[in-house]
Amino acid sequence: MEDRSKKTDSIRTRIVRTVFLGLLFGMISAIAFYGTGLAIRSFPVASSPAEEYDSEPANIPSLWKGNYTVAEVAKMALPCVVAITSVSIQEIPDFYTFGFSFGYRDYASTGSGSGIIVGENERELFIATNYHVIEDASSLHVCFIGDDVAAAEKTAAQAVNGVVDQELEGIVTATVKGTDPENDLAVLAVKKEEIPVETRQEIQVAVIGNSDEMVVGEQVVAIGNALGYGQTVTSGWVSALDRSVSFPNGMGEGLIQTDTAINPGNSGGALLNMRGEVIGINSAKYASSSVEGTGFAIPISRAVPILEELMERKTRERIEDKSRQGYLGVFPADISREVSFFYGISEGALVRGVEEGSPAEQAGLCGGDIIIELDGQKINSRKDLTDRLEYYEAGEKVKIRIYRFYQGRYRDGYIEALLGNRPAKEEKTA
Repeated sequence: MEDRSKKTDSIRTRIVRTVFLGLLFGMISAIAFYGTGLAIRSFPVASSPAEEYDSEPANIPSLWKGNYTVAEVAKMALPCVVAITSVSIQEIPDFYTFGFSFGYRDYASTGSGSGIIVGENERELFIATNYHVIEDASSLHVCFIGDDVAAAEKTAAQAVNGVVDQELEGIVTATVKGTDPENDLAVLAVKKEEIPVETRQEIQVAVIGNSDEMVVGEQVVAIGNALGYGQTVTSGWVSALDRSVSFPNGMGEGLIQTDTAINPGNSGGALLNMRGEVIGINSAKYASSSVEGTGFAIPISRAVPILEELMERKTRERIEDKSRQGYLGVFPADISREVSFFYGISEGALVRGVEEGSPAEQAGLCGGDIIIELDGQKINSRKDLTDRLEYYEAGEKVKIRIYRFYQGRYRDGYIEALLGNRPAKEEKTA
């Protein structure tokens, strides 16, 4: 009996000891977890990329190398993309009953495109876009984030008819800073003083990425003024790289191919990676009833050196005083597409004749020459030449690129002309 009693006491002792140790371990664990919670609240850890962006929307975190969602990329990039409305005025022959032309009649039309804010200085914002967006435009209107693009279209239509509605705000006039037609690139300049203060606080310069790092299958986001409705966001994937494609307005080489929806009005807009960096300038959609989801963009790494050179050019405004406008002294005419194709030359302004003693004659221009560039700006027609000269003052030197027929074929070359003062007499000269 005595041994059994001792055994019972021993078992009870072990049970009590086990329960005590369990309670003690539980108390220590609870204190440890509580202390850890206090430490975390006292010393906050770094926020996630999305939280970081929400607190500082002006910049993309430079150390973050991961990916955002499409919504986050859109939120970051929308302030960098603009809608562009262009007004083009074309001269068409004014035909009568017997088919004879007795002059020209102006025909005005509007177009839609997009642009990316890529730089600034103290006075101006610089906007990159496609050359074909602003080609032949007599005036350009820019809408920033939050502005009513439909109002810009209305403003443009009123401008064509000589009516200005002062109640429409937020629509800013842009000036062509420089163009590179061969690469389908252009830079516009907008005066900061003309941008409403509240708009200036919202917009920002785009973050430029490295398109050389893109891989097939990578997700991308496109933002642009699709169909002229305003900023639109679409997403897709990189379908192919380094594509060469033939378009009606020329050959595109080294392009990024994507299945992201690229529609009319998207041209000049941004193609972004999932870090919110611009890696391409949307250029064209392959349009065909048998083709679906095939768009193209100019790689930003190829475009940046060209855009930087264009941004360095002098911003020119139209000189309203005709007595101060530069004068060349040529009688220009149009080159038709048929003649251009047949002779294998660019469209331009045909020199029908040169005024005696004019700057053109002194520079060596001759009848039969075709002017295709003026100061680096492409000349497609007689009107192009006369319009561009309105931005230069008498006394300025300009570099002119021409085609001249020599030894059975057209050869290109350059001449320099010192612009003179426009004579008082009214003649069809430029």
